[in-house]
Amino acid sequence: MPHPTVLLLARADLSPVDTEFTTGPIDAHDPFDSGRRTAFVDEQGIAAGIVELGTALSVEAYPYTEMLVMHRGSVTLTSGTGSITISTGESAVIGRGTQVRIEAQPDSLWAFCASTQASGPDKPGVTALDRLAMLTPSSPPDPAIMISSLPQCRSNNLFEDTASTLRIGVWDSTPYERISRPHKIHELMNLIEGSVVLSLENGQSLTVNTGDTVFVAQGAPCKWTSTGYVRKFYAVT
Repeated sequence: MPHPTVLLLARADLSPVDTEFTTGPIDAHDPFDSGRRTAFVDEQGIAAGIVELGTALSVEAYPYTEMLVMHRGSVTLTSGTGSITISTGESAVIGRGTQVRIEAQPDSLWAFCASTQASGPDKPGVTALDRLAMLTPSSPPDPAIMISSLPQCRSNNLFEDTASTLRIGVWDSTPYERISRPHKIHELMNLIEGSVVLSLENGQSLTVNTGDTVFVAQGAPCKWTSTGYVRKFYAVT
């Protein structure tokens, strides 16, 4: 299993990142082949990275449950009689087992988080994630790890996949600061609004700004500091 760490997948301005990617398919079923660049994959089949594509392809039964966050260009996902198009700053989910046509504009790029294994029934379909989705109050961080006062947090699980325990949606919070601790879950986050500083165990820090996408592996020690309102897309498991 990879060493738990924090991986910057893509900046909003598309400036280079220091993250190491492996080019090539996740497995023999991957429809993106050499367009896939993976930064993280573990024994439970959770993978994260980026995809670069500028063509169209059809998949009879999509092999993963996968979240896409667009960083450049646009992609149209057509399944059955439904079709959605997402552009830079937008996000969608392709469910495992979906018969889908994927049409990417030239030089398109998106970040992804995928569950490549399943222990239950498929949940096919394509789902656009609404960045302005209505949110309801959710649990704040444990008071025992707080440096600042407790924030007010809200969330909305827009997609849930019981076969892979993947939950995908939108979360927001008032500013807060907490101590460093191992991250309890795998999480891909893309900031819709605001910024956060993640302080890492090696003494370095990573500033995640609006439009950036980062993956925090389960067990990765990090400290959270936000000085303003934060809203994000998330995929957690």
